[in-house]
Amino acid sequence: MTSARTHSTGPRRERALLVAVSVRGQKELWSLDDSLNELAELAGAGGAEVVGRFTQVLPRPSPTYLGKGKIDELLQVVQEDGIETVIFDDELDPGQQRTLEEKLAVKVIDRTALILDVFARRARTREGHLQVEAAQAKYLLPRLAGQWSHLERLGGGIGTRGPGESQLETDRRIVRARMARLKLEIEQVRSARAQQRGQRARGATKVVSLVGYTNAGKSALFNRLTSSGVLSKDQLFSTLDTTTRRLFLPSTQPATLSDTVGFVHKLPPVLVEAFQATLEELHEADLMLHVVDMSSQHAAEQAQIVDEVLTGLGLGDKPRVLVLNKLDLISQGPGKPEPDTARAGMTSGARRAVMTSALKGWGVDELRLIIDEELSLPVAVGAGRAPPHGNGH
Repeated sequence: MTSARTHSTGPRRERALLVAVSVRGQKELWSLDDSLNELAELAGAGGAEVVGRFTQVLPRPSPTYLGKGKIDELLQVVQEDGIETVIFDDELDPGQQRTLEEKLAVKVIDRTALILDVFARRARTREGHLQVEAAQAKYLLPRLAGQWSHLERLGGGIGTRGPGESQLETDRRIVRARMARLKLEIEQVRSARAQQRGQRARGATKVVSLVGYTNAGKSALFNRLTSSGVLSKDQLFSTLDTTTRRLFLPSTQPATLSDTVGFVHKLPPVLVEAFQATLEELHEADLMLHVVDMSSQHAAEQAQIVDEVLTGLGLGDKPRVLVLNKLDLISQGPGKPEPDTARAGMTSGARRAVMTSALKGWGVDELRLIIDEELSLPVAVGAGRAPPHGNGH
């Protein structure tokens, strides 16, 4: 176990402690410290002031996440440092969360709840809000039931009748009704998107989609390629809502470019499911541009995470170009070596690679030519657009 504490002199924010475990002998894509570094970024995006970290290496997974003795140590740190919120680096099951809240007597949230909170802060459109709310409702339902489980454990009878038990059923009904309403509204969004895609297909317009890890520079590249003014910030999840604009190519063949939500380490399944309406755009794409922040020391790991998510969505065979972005952070000018595709974790899914700096405009003209050439190639069997309503999930 290690414990490190830092104190900020900036404006007061919610004081948070980060907690993570690793299991000895279990292969992990990222080290404990690297995973916590990203969790700290997420916590900052969620409005927390990270004042410490607490880690443990376990011989095997613990049913209470941490070992019993370590929970006691954690409680001491929480009390000594005036911690208001403890953020765990993995998704806790309802029982773990309830146990930890009872032991620590402070707010306990996990990585999934934190990502959902950041998504809720970033959503700008009605569609984005609907998708985040649907994910939050699905995440909440089993935990809501857990809040009342102490009544159920009493076995009914004296002390269990009345508002407590009925409140559980009322709350469950409210959340389920909300989930049903959200599902209906999201289906309406999906239907409208399908109609738009049908119109583009009838017009023989080629479709290109940007994919990549969050904060890889997709929105900045989108603006360069489409002469648009889409929000582009150096922050996690600055883009949640799919934006589509005309893509200007040297051949002048009609094409559109879509900017999509970024992926992240330990991406919550409830978010992937809730954002199906958005991610369906990827199935209709003729070409995907996988944007990688080549200045990141975790470029290979981030690229691998995106590849795994795309494969899980049934998009592993979709034609793809690897775009190694943020060249300006590692080079003084546009003159550059051959793309370091091995470092970025290039897979067989990417047919070509190009280095760019969306900020400086380096490599963007070359990327336009590559896109143009790729869209002019014959479509391989199994790699084209999905049939109507076929999303491959």
